[in-house]
Amino acid sequence: MNIQQLLDGYIIYIRNIRRYSSNTVKAYQSDLIDFVKYCDDNNKSDIELINDRFVKSYLMNLSEKKIEKISIVRKLSSLRSLFRFAFKEDLIKQNPTSQLRNPKTSKKLPEITSTENILKTFTLADEADNNPKLVKVIFELLYGCSLRVSELCKLKAGNIDLEKNVIRVFGKGSKTRIVPVGEESKKNLVEYLQAFPIKNYSDPLIRNKAGKKVYEKYIYRIVHKYLSKVTDIKKKSPHILRHSSATHMLDNGADLRAVKEILGHENLKTTQIYTHVSIERLKQSYKKSHPKS
Repeated sequence: MNIQQLLDGYIIYIRNIRRYSSNTVKAYQSDLIDFVKYCDDNNKSDIELINDRFVKSYLMNLSEKKIEKISIVRKLSSLRSLFRFAFKEDLIKQNPTSQLRNPKTSKKLPEITSTENILKTFTLADEADNNPKLVKVIFELLYGCSLRVSELCKLKAGNIDLEKNVIRVFGKGSKTRIVPVGEESKKNLVEYLQAFPIKNYSDPLIRNKAGKKVYEKYIYRIVHKYLSKVTDIKKKSPHILRHSSATHMLDNGADLRAVKEILGHENLKTTQIYTHVSIERLKQSYKKSHPKS
């Protein structure tokens, strides 16, 4: 079997059997196509010819191309998944990635913006936008409910229960979680639903003026537009609102496990990155304001 055939079989497996999201499938496919090309270029298309030394040479090649270490770690993770699949299916006798270690990376803390900056976006929407209720509900759900942009786009009208103040979110790995809705978020949701009345509970919650579902690129444009007006942080993506939401909850004393459930993280370690952000913010405040700093 050649490496391209293995990749094709693996993609079918994660899409149809494991039921990974389309974005996750695309990410794996993108990473693994690079490796397939490297195999073809080096006459190693037969999977039996691929050993740990060859995989190491691929990783070194990526490093020589000045690919960021975090990206190399991600590509290696994709390769581990691919060859783990091949080994379980008895397509190879040895897994060439089983003994490989990740290259050391420096932990990069997620960028965030302040609560004040996010509140400013609501004022700006009222002053300048011809569709302020849509802008506000986008920010409310991304920040107020800590949603991923993909989760926001998947929300159906019937996923919201304003009597119980909760949203049912369809997240990563086909997992469903319940997220609380705060009073301010509820107020903006009610105003949005009055402007965009529900005809069917299966309709997309976030819709444009024509009543059509909006897509991730549209959300990115909206968030980038308004964050650009209030902050000079490098990244201005929807995920900044989710990062900020998690950090602000921990700043205000939220329980780490509760934050994990709200975010829909599978592992507590993923959520713990935000405790480092909070500690870093505490240090900065100390340096700025403490007479003994």
